[in-house]
Amino acid sequence: MNVRSLLPIGRDRKVARRGSDPFDSLQREVERAFEEFARGFPTFGLRAGSSAGVPDLTPRMDVSETDKEFEITAELPGLEEKDVQVNFADGVLTIRGEKKAEKEEKDKNFHLVERSYGSFSRALELPEGVNPDSIQASIANGVLSVRVAKPAPAQVKKIDVKSAA
Repeated sequence: MNVRSLLPIGRDRKVARRGSDPFDSLQREVERAFEEFARGFPTFGLRAGSSAGVPDLTPRMDVSETDKEFEITAELPGLEEKDVQVNFADGVLTIRGEKKAEKEEKDKNFHLVERSYGSFSRALELPEGVNPDSIQASIANGVLSVRVAKPAPAQVKKIDVKSAA
């Protein structure tokens, strides 16, 4: 089982982590400096790295493993099954959803709105050999649970080597 296959991937199908670029350490130091500087300021629901004033809607996820399956759990507060899509194509499991604002109050002057609305998408590359029919998804109390049966281990067949005549 390749642990790398369960890491989130970006749009270009590369693992979403830093490589061996010599400027990576410089970038990490600059990011750390900005994080330390901004530590005392309120974020109002924004995650580090999101654009100024734009909330990050990416759901928090856990990936766990048992002998028989993988379980992906995503926090999707306020969403129901009609708001969420789970797709599997080319070895990639994609979770998409949309948070919608459907309430309008005309008599109030809002000074701060901490609720966020918009769409999100998360993708995970699954190990080779996963049967798409074995994937099950359910949502309850704002928590999406996706269960993926592990593929059968590859069979090793010993082939006898005979001398050529």
